[in-house]
Amino acid sequence: MMEKMRDLITRLNTASRAYYQENREVMSDYEYDALYDQLVKLEAQTGIQLAQSPTRKVGYEIISALEKAPHNIPMLSLDKTKDVPALAGFLGDKEGLLIWKLDGLSIALRYNGGQLAQALTRGNGQIGEDVTHNAKVFANIPLTVPYQGSFTVRGEAVITFEDFEAINEDIARENAAASSITLYKNPRNLCSGTVRQLNSEVASKRRVFFYAFGAVTHDEALHTMKSGQLEWLEAQGFEVAASKHVNAETVAQAVEDFKAQIPTQAVATDGLVLTFDDMAYSESLGATSKFPRDSIAFKWADDLAETNLVSIEWNPSRTGLINPVAIFEPVEIEGSVVGRASLHNVSILRNLELGVGDRITVYKANMIIPQVAENMTRSNTIEVPAHCPVCDGKTEITTQRHSTSNESETESADSDSEVLICINPSCGAKLMQSLVHFVSRDGLNIEGLSEQTLEKLLVRGIVSSFPDLFVLSAHKETITTMEGFGRRSYEKLIAATEKAKDIALPNFIYALGIRHVGLSNAKLLCAHFNHDFEQIVKACQSSDYQEILAEVKGFGDAIAHSLHMYFSQESNVEIAGKTLSYLRIKVPTPAAEGTHTLTGLIFVVTGDVQKYENRKALQNHIESLGGKVTSSVTAKTSYLINNNPTSSSSKNKKAAELGVPVITEDGFLELI
Repeated sequence: MMEKMRDLITRLNTASRAYYQENREVMSDYEYDALYDQLVKLEAQTGIQLAQSPTRKVGYEIISALEKAPHNIPMLSLDKTKDVPALAGFLGDKEGLLIWKLDGLSIALRYNGGQLAQALTRGNGQIGEDVTHNAKVFANIPLTVPYQGSFTVRGEAVITFEDFEAINEDIARENAAASSITLYKNPRNLCSGTVRQLNSEVASKRRVFFYAFGAVTHDEALHTMKSGQLEWLEAQGFEVAASKHVNAETVAQAVEDFKAQIPTQAVATDGLVLTFDDMAYSESLGATSKFPRDSIAFKWADDLAETNLVSIEWNPSRTGLINPVAIFEPVEIEGSVVGRASLHNVSILRNLELGVGDRITVYKANMIIPQVAENMTRSNTIEVPAHCPVCDGKTEITTQRHSTSNESETESADSDSEVLICINPSCGAKLMQSLVHFVSRDGLNIEGLSEQTLEKLLVRGIVSSFPDLFVLSAHKETITTMEGFGRRSYEKLIAATEKAKDIALPNFIYALGIRHVGLSNAKLLCAHFNHDFEQIVKACQSSDYQEILAEVKGFGDAIAHSLHMYFSQESNVEIAGKTLSYLRIKVPTPAAEGTHTLTGLIFVVTGDVQKYENRKALQNHIESLGGKVTSSVTAKTSYLINNNPTSSSSKNKKAAELGVPVITEDGFLELI
């Protein structure tokens, strides 16, 4: 029933936006009213009303300070172990549940009379901060529930890896010229800072998700089995952290099963929690002064590998920072071979006292991201470059501020680290990464034009902006004498740039590297303005740009502001226009009536394809028929396309769990 409600909300919101902002109809008034009435009926039946429901309107709330309030039952921390056999010893002859330990911010949500009444952070376990105004705009919590008694839901607020990277990138871009930049160290700290903002609009835009892992009530009927309690929470409309039923004999294999899922997780996890399934037995155990006796946290043991440091590579980014990367002799960690790890900043480099040839240990943070753990040699011979590796301009070490969570204070604390930047105002570092983005697969897709080749062209002054890529023939003599180049390589490069001139307008707009404008948003923008670039520029430059761009499906203030800022700069418009003069924009043929056979369907494509040139070609075909393609399988996925439907891949397993049909390419062709 919950999935049906979520589906109705999505369909109604899509139809409403199309009607009021895009001047088109995707369903009749009769159908809309029928679906709306169906949603109202389901909300009445279940007593659940989700935050995104069109049956309610929510405004943002701004408060002057976070108030503190006591927890009705203390939120104690857990005792910890990294020893798998210790888990079996903990269980003894009892049954238990093994649950994801998500790496976010612990939250307690209190409901009364079917309504969300209060949200508190864990704080010191006894007293937390009231963040109710932000909880009301979390992406996935129910604001009303069918149960009318008083109860408290405990869980974790998290922000996905994808959103974390995008938010930090935006912050770095916007503050690249500042003497200090405040970035978030990891998704947990971003989530903590977001949930504790005074303006709930921030939390709404940053998409905070909540996953429940337990409840506290006074209703004895709900205090029998922990597994039943989690099912009850799902019936109330909550998304629950994934769990497995275990005993002393099966817990070790369950740990391995969870471990295998880590690479596909959208949010950070720092281990598992093992708790007894029998609630009465759990309560009989009581607690120490620090820990409850019915649960224990299992932390991933770091898989350390020793290796030798080969070099330090200094990588410029589009944000203007020059980041050190440790290059070491390849080693296998957690099932994959790695040979490089980001050191993030100068402070970490100096703290490790690195030198070429040093013996180091490396691991994967959260079993995903390669990191240098320790330097056993500490020769400390690496020097921070005085000149930029791209433009040879002078570099400068400056202070970067990282937001960290500190629940004892209302505002997030900050810690400082040193970063390297190039002080040359026309440094090619940003240009370099902009060019890499410009020629990427979803951009101009210039085959064979690698980052190394772009760097050679850049340092020789052959390329200094996008249009220069289409007049390379004027530099034939210089290019053919470059290292690794000759006549044949030159001819391939010219042929690739010529082929890239035939391009769709959304790919060109994506290639410009405008903040917040990925390929999907570029497609929506072009479709709205009938693939007319001049109309797009005019709309973005208009003083009424917010109102005009709000009519584009899926566009909000952030995207509109970014487009306005980009096209308000005459230099950007001039470069884009000059680049366009070399291109042959492919105008899409209007779809015949009735050809959007996949409208409303969501697909995920995985594995090798046989009927199409590549997966991208299959994705384009799906989108041309009105369908949508996403990267991960969720409850909203209509079909998973995989030519090996019986494989044990993570996507197939997820599809099986959610009941998503798995079809081959032949099955897809039959579908359309």
